[in-house]
This record gives sequence, structure tokens and C-alpha cells, in this order.
Amino acid sequence: MAEIVNLNKLRKAKSRAIEKAAAEANSVKFGLSKPEKARLAATLDKETRALDGHRREKPDADTKK
Repeated sequence: MAEIVNLNKLRKAKSRAIEKAAAEANSVKFGLSKPEKARLAATLDKETRALDGHRREKPDADTKK
């Protein structure tokens, strides 16, 4: 006798496999590793602090009187 197969489960399993393959391809294409993300965040933070350190504050309207 032949084995009974649930076609819905087979269809859903195939769909999950295709989506997982696409997700893996995208993570390789667009993803960064955790150390790379940390390095990028540290660099952005350093640049922001450097810009803020050189910023001149505008005088308040109250001090002009």
C-alpha cells in the first residue's frame, strides 16, 4: 500500500523551505555580523559626539534684551 500524504502539510513545508532560503540569501546579502554592528554604532556615536563638541550654541531670545 502507498503511504498517505497530507497535501496541505507538503505544500506548507515547501513554502517554508523557499522562504527560509530567501531569508538566508538576504541575510548574507544585507546583514552585518554582531561585531560589525557594534563597530558601526561606536563609530557613529564618536562622530556625533565630535560634531556636538564643535557646535556653537545660538543665543536665546531672552538674553538679547
